[in-house]
Parts: sequence; C-alpha cells; structure tokens
Amino acid sequence: MIPAASGRLEKLRIQAFATPDYSDSASAEFAAFVNPGEISLAYEVEYDAAQGSGTTNSRMEFKKMKPGDLTLAFFIDGTGASGRQADVQAEVEKFQAVTGYNGDIHRPNYLKVMWGTLQIKRCVLKSATIVYKLFRPDGVPLRAVITAVFADNSDDQTRVAMAQDQSPDLTHRRIVKAGDSLPALCQKIYGDPRLYLRVAEANGLDDFRHLAPGRELYFPPLEK
Repeated sequence: MIPAASGRLEKLRIQAFATPDYSDSASAEFAAFVNPGEISLAYEVEYDAAQGSGTTNSRMEFKKMKPGDLTLAFFIDGTGASGRQADVQAEVEKFQAVTGYNGDIHRPNYLKVMWGTLQIKRCVLKSATIVYKLFRPDGVPLRAVITAVFADNSDDQTRVAMAQDQSPDLTHRRIVKAGDSLPALCQKIYGDPRLYLRVAEANGLDDFRHLAPGRELYFPPLEK
C-alpha cells in the first residue's frame, strides 16, 4: 500500500445513506482494515441491432449504458501479524450494518464507495461472500475475507452523461488530495479553470486557495 502524498495512509471508505439522491448526511461508515489490492469494474453497454433488408451485417446503434458492477475484496486480520489487531467479527458486522438492510427505509442502504483519486461510486450492495480463514481454539475467527459486489446506483441521466467521456453536463464529486487546487480541478472536469469561482460558490468555500485534504467537493453542471 502506498501512502498518500500528505504522508497519511488513506483507507477505502463506504458510507451509508437513507435517500436515493444522497441528499442526507451519511448515517454510518465502514473503513477497510487493509486496502484492496485489486478493484474490478464491470460495465455493460446496450445496443439496438439495426439491420436493413437483404443485408448480412447489422449496425449497432448505441442505446444506453447499463448499471455497472464494482467488485472489492476486504481482508480483515485479527492475529496482529499486520501490525494492527482487529476484532474480526465486529468488523464483519460493521460491514453488514453499513451495506445491508436498513429497517427505517425498508431496503438496503444507498452507498458511496470512495478511495484516493477514484471517482466516487454511488451504488448498492448486490452480493457479499464472507470467508473465515483462521480460528482460535474456542472458535473465534481470526481472519476473514469479504468479497463484495456493488451495483451502480446512478440515475439514467447520469449514466448517459458518463458515456460522454467526463461530460461537463455530469455532476462530479471529488475528494480533495494534498496539492489539489480548484482551478486545476475545474480544468480537468470542465476544460476551463476560470470556472473555479462558481464551483467555490456552489460548495460554500470562503477560501478556495487552501483546500483541506479529505474534503468532498461538488462540481455541478456548468455552462462556459
């Protein structure tokens, strides 16, 4: 695992929300004990096969981007061999509480998965497998691996915009890293660094010159 530029090790985090538009504050959070060594993203594109009469080949007309899957594996170690000792069962239960069924909304939580420079993923848990690897003589688990599959929870409009290669019509959210500047982020997202004042206003920033690492910034659709 490579430390962040600030010298602080960033953990992959999963946050739980009760509303489908994520307008509420996160109700709970799970942080990976050990960051994943691999992240798998699977996407599916849907086409309409338009074929003229008397032809042998069909023309694939783009229809839509289907919700994609994100697959992660979480390793939890309770032996202390990694330098830290976890309560394996407590960590597993915390993962289940954050990603699983919420009785207040009568369905599983809406989730955000975030880590480093990766685009924040809005998703829901699709499936999870928990494998216990090692036990104490009394049956207490000492190691576990959670393999989880998350399904994209973006609305149709967002998925269409995502198909347009970082379209400025898409709402973006970024976690600030050490050294980030608002004009540079605006250049990357909108192709125009001069939009930084409008983004600062949208985020209620009084001092846009000093961005706090770890803060989430909202980049709304803007016209140049």
